[in-house]
Amino acid sequence: MNLKPATLAQIDEVITHYPVKRSATLPLLHLIQEDVGYIPEEAIPWIAAKLELQPINVYEVVTFYPMFRRKPIGRRHIKVCRTLSCALLGGYKTCSALEKEFNTHLGEVSPDGEVTIDFVECLASCGTAPVVMIDDELHEKVDPAKAKQLADQIRADAKRRI
Repeated sequence: MNLKPATLAQIDEVITHYPVKRSATLPLLHLIQEDVGYIPEEAIPWIAAKLELQPINVYEVVTFYPMFRRKPIGRRHIKVCRTLSCALLGGYKTCSALEKEFNTHLGEVSPDGEVTIDFVECLASCGTAPVVMIDDELHEKVDPAKAKQLADQIRADAKRRI
């Protein structure tokens, strides 16, 4: 595994907090995803060896929890709520508008590598539906017009990075 030295140190330290090594599976997966951006295939046997488990024991955790990504995503992660309040108030239209703005589909990386859009379960802001989370920032009452504004902002931010 090609992890940052700080991540490797955190992993070794986290394992010491659990009397049964297996219990560190979730924290290790989170640390790796935070470092790499997703859970690469080689991480599964690496974690298994570190925790003295079979690779299947790690694989079943990775595939059970939806917060673990198995492939790289764009620089920005756009999550559109799809639960009832957001769906009734236009979440699907908001999602379609974002897909169109970035010329991509759900779960894919946009052609410019800038974004990945995912439909997710409740973002806990039903009273301000539809809601969108961009990275860790919540945006409320996002209709297709506001989705275009957010897309324009993401593109502007990307140009400033260049």
